[in-house]
Amino acid sequence: MVLMTIAMMGVHQTGSALYFQDDTVKSEFKQYKGEVMDKDSKKPLVFATLSLEDTNISTVSNTEGEFLLKVPKDIEEARVIISFLGYKTVTFPLSEMTQGNNKISMEVSVVELSEVNLSIPKDARSLVQETLRKKGENYFDDPTLMTAFYRETIKKRRKNVSLSEAVVNIYKTPYSSTRKDAVKLFKARKSTDYSKLDTVALKLQGGPFNALFVDIMKYPEYIFTKETMVHYNFTFDRSTRVNDKLLYVVDFKQKSAVGEPLYQGKLYIDAENKILTSAIYNMNITDKEKAAKLFVRKKPAKASVWPTEVAYRVDYREKDGKWYYGYSNVLLEFKIDWDKKLFNSVYSMTCEMAVTDWEKNNAGSTPKMKDRMKSSIILNDEAIGFADPDFWGEYNIIEPEKSIESAIKKIRRQLKRSKSQGGTSAPAP
Repeated sequence: MVLMTIAMMGVHQTGSALYFQDDTVKSEFKQYKGEVMDKDSKKPLVFATLSLEDTNISTVSNTEGEFLLKVPKDIEEARVIISFLGYKTVTFPLSEMTQGNNKISMEVSVVELSEVNLSIPKDARSLVQETLRKKGENYFDDPTLMTAFYRETIKKRRKNVSLSEAVVNIYKTPYSSTRKDAVKLFKARKSTDYSKLDTVALKLQGGPFNALFVDIMKYPEYIFTKETMVHYNFTFDRSTRVNDKLLYVVDFKQKSAVGEPLYQGKLYIDAENKILTSAIYNMNITDKEKAAKLFVRKKPAKASVWPTEVAYRVDYREKDGKWYYGYSNVLLEFKIDWDKKLFNSVYSMTCEMAVTDWEKNNAGSTPKMKDRMKSSIILNDEAIGFADPDFWGEYNIIEPEKSIESAIKKIRRQLKRSKSQGGTSAPAP
């Protein structure tokens, strides 16, 4: 499953221009910030889902447990629903939230052993196969137009080197259909500081498709096919809960005799209806040369490049008894070993995408071919520079982590300084 590819080219510049754009919109929404945490340990809960009852509005908490939820002003009496794998679902009126710092605590959901022993199937492999077969029954069977927020970052060790963000429209086809989803870019921004990248410019190929193709139920061919299913061992792990539903946890791992790089991880399957609600897994990169061939498209002639970690996650959400793709992320960490250099370089690329709103696409409309994003897109080449703090307006986004937020503030200071000096562009920070 080639989900992330990187293009590595010699750098012919020391910075990239950032251009101004006035995208300020009238505030027709309220925004609520806060943090989701474990009730006892106070540790942040990462990728918790926050949604507004009786609407399709939702967002997720970031890697520090922080969230930003934007709600139209005409919605006053609604309930907020917070769900997280292994925890009791929390609901309360929107009126109880402030626009400041909301602290939301969640309790671990305990699974009774008697409950599990009475219901657990005997064969984990058969359960996974049945779950895949029932995708047309359990997931959206109508064309759907989704609004999603996408972010990708490139870091050299812990320093942010590149940041690209976008709001995209996903023209989602029914889960029973073999037609691929179409994606249209609505709005994007970026910042890249090539001076931190030594002698290479890193680029991530595929953009939002990297995250979209992690939707296992829509694209099972990228991980589980009739041919590859026999290459895995499937076993049951300890059961858990989400949205107060009992989930079987199925561990899967590539058989030791199989030489090609495959996957290992966990599948979270609704016990009652055989529905995949989440999957967390990574690629077997023991053979670094084979793994490198899957991801590296271009590289410097005098360097060896290989991945040290390739990890994936996908979460699904439920609406009126049907499930749909809600969030996914991909992490690729790798090393560059330079000839005649004592130290190697360590980089990481991450991308994540969250569906923040959706509506049925009953007319089955699709974007014109010229407006469709290609799966080979390099978003960093398409996006414009960072603009004002209200750039995203009413659109729900994933709240940036502190390191990203710090980088954004630095960019804005440079833009402000450049503007006060009468310039029209500024070098990346």
